[in-house]
Amino acid sequence: MKLGLKSGLLFDVTTGQVLWARNPTQVVPIASLTKMMTALVVVTHARPSARVLITSDALHYTGSGVGLLPKGKRVPLTALLYGLLLPSGNDAAIALADHVAHTQSDFIILMNQRAHDMGLTCTHYTTVSGIVDAGNHSCASDLALIAHALLTQPLLANIVGSRSAIVPFPIKGGKLFLYNNNPLLVAQYPGTDGVKTGFTDAAGQCLVAAARRGRRWLGVVLLHSGNTYAQAVQLLNAGFAKS
Repeated sequence: MKLGLKSGLLFDVTTGQVLWARNPTQVVPIASLTKMMTALVVVTHARPSARVLITSDALHYTGSGVGLLPKGKRVPLTALLYGLLLPSGNDAAIALADHVAHTQSDFIILMNQRAHDMGLTCTHYTTVSGIVDAGNHSCASDLALIAHALLTQPLLANIVGSRSAIVPFPIKGGKLFLYNNNPLLVAQYPGTDGVKTGFTDAAGQCLVAAARRGRRWLGVVLLHSGNTYAQAVQLLNAGFAKS
């Protein structure tokens, strides 16, 4: 990897077999890859048909956001999941956390409990969004397990595999247009069906991605990457060529 990569993994999503790895258990900041666990906890504890009250808490966010959350109104939970996972909305993360657990701190307890229940050894959360890296960390091997859990949850798998979405939203026009920032989906890499991007100065460029070709379903984790798109394509192409 001439472009630089701190840690990475290529794996078979179906079997869990590791096909290539670099420092797979090195603990590193993960930025918005955090939101994979946020989404898993939400669908475990809330009904997809629920409507989420937007409080002032969700409007006090930094970094990326949906940006149009209407204070005092109720938004479909599924629409917020799209906002969480496609444009990586930190405001959506806060709104969903407050809906499920009433406070972000109580939701973080649920995130860490889920990590413990999954047997994750590198993973710890201190924020619901990943915008602050201090204490939010994981490793490539754990992130592969989280990605598998997300990709086998039908609602979340459908969301992360979408290049864009039009969701009902209580704003003028009644609809919100959202776009996925996954570089493989943007470039229409064949078979791409997820998963999540991340970036902070501390974490660098991060990507968890998956793609299907025939019966093969491969996933890749890239942490502090010099070029997530180029490296993901290189690894996935090599993996599919061996099948």
